[in-house]
Amino acid sequence: MKLESFRARFIILSAIVCISGFSQGMLLPLISFIFENREVSAAINGLHASGLYIGVLLSALFIEAPLRKYGFRPMIITGGAVVGLSLLAFPLLDTIWLWFILRLIVGIGDNALHFSTQTWLTQSTPHHKLGKVIAFYGLFFSAGFMVGPKVSELVTIWEPLPFIVSGALTMMAWPLIFLLKDAENAKPEDTGVQVSIFNTLKNFKDVLLTSWVAFLFPMLYGVLEASLNSNFPVFAVRNDFELSEITWILPAFSFGAILLQVPIGGLGDKIGRAKLINILLLFGAATFLMMEVFSGSFVMLLLSFMLAGIFVGSMYSLGISYMTDITPRSNLPAGNLMAGIMFSLGSISGPIIGGAIIGMTGGAHYFTFFALVILIIIALNIVFTKRRHTAVQ
Repeated sequence: MKLESFRARFIILSAIVCISGFSQGMLLPLISFIFENREVSAAINGLHASGLYIGVLLSALFIEAPLRKYGFRPMIITGGAVVGLSLLAFPLLDTIWLWFILRLIVGIGDNALHFSTQTWLTQSTPHHKLGKVIAFYGLFFSAGFMVGPKVSELVTIWEPLPFIVSGALTMMAWPLIFLLKDAENAKPEDTGVQVSIFNTLKNFKDVLLTSWVAFLFPMLYGVLEASLNSNFPVFAVRNDFELSEITWILPAFSFGAILLQVPIGGLGDKIGRAKLINILLLFGAATFLMMEVFSGSFVMLLLSFMLAGIFVGSMYSLGISYMTDITPRSNLPAGNLMAGIMFSLGSISGPIIGGAIIGMTGGAHYFTFFALVILIIIALNIVFTKRRHTAVQ
């Protein structure tokens, strides 16, 4: 039976994204555990983790044209199939560089899936419900991402098992798109401009001019998500934490995000996203400084990760909503692509810098790094808000 309605579309797209979040949440710490046991250096471990996000970044240059030409459903099918088959290929191609290539391919597939679902939702959601709907969308991703690290514990039973479980679930998720009656012909709004790499780059320039500040928040989320899930296991193992403790601490961040993500999204609709973001980021910076003080305590890190999730775990969805507020509707596909690019840049740089900090200092000041990044972004958001307010007057 085919389903039609905004609610049905939202539920199915969110379910697909949930499984995608699960796969990412499993893959990052899983490979970090495996490499640490194989005595791969922290710097190489962090650099390797960037492969997924390099794939996201590269695909951003050519993904808009096929989305506009073929529509949302073919891109979701392609992205889901690429991710699922790549995950199943990990146990068969067990070398460090082939795994890097597979991570890159997973990033390409993930971006096709996320860009398509995200653009579809931002285009079709009534503006007065935007914050809440995108918050729910982010919640589903976070829920999947939260479960992923616990599933990575299956590596202690049989190394290929978590790859097989994740790949199988992904291959079961994307066919849900065939249940949607309105999916076959759904495409982004036609701007009347020929799609090309040149025009895509021009759209990027236009959207950066109007909305650059909104992309700092997906970038920040990328730094946090990728570094915490790939660098923190290395930090924790070297500080004598057990694997079971690490796989409780990591999901606490996503759990915190889930707790209040929807109320935070709705609050942004009411009081304004710029003001709300600054308040949340300030508390987030304080939480990471608290982690630095209690970095040796399992209980305090568990609590701190949950608090960090509450305060900064909504930054991706808030950034997307903020971008939609200040971006011309015809440029939303470029805006969603740019959000993915900035998320990727954060996700690439986060593990590299985090791995370097751990390698050089043994983990000293690892959490302070996050607090400094957050404080810089608060300052930039204040500058943008004041300039925009002055321009409107």
